[in-house]
Amino acid sequence: MEDEKHTEVRKDLQSPNTDVDIPDYPSEYREETAAEIAAPVPLVGKRDREENRERAEGGTGMGWAALVLSILSLFVMPILFGAAGIVLGFLARRRGAEGLGAWAIGIGVISIIVGIFILPFF
Repeated sequence: MEDEKHTEVRKDLQSPNTDVDIPDYPSEYREETAAEIAAPVPLVGKRDREENRERAEGGTGMGWAALVLSILSLFVMPILFGAAGIVLGFLARRRGAEGLGAWAIGIGVISIIVGIFILPFF
């Protein structure tokens, strides 16, 4: 009798249950799914936010200096002050002052182009 029980258990373990009807298409599954409604929570910690704020504050002064040099280059020594404004603009962008750095770079490039190609004709 014990041998019969062991053989029944072994038969169940060896052969899969084929009596279950598995649907052919995934759309036939009766599963309930839902989308998340809440906005995702940022994974930035408090310390990271403080470091970014300090980084942006450090670049703001450099960004203003770059912008002043670039604007000054429109009137006086465009190649020298324009190049300095561009370099400081890149440094300001790296330190977190994205907007000020971009404006300083743009105005510095325009000043150098005007100084090299247009001012010699006047």
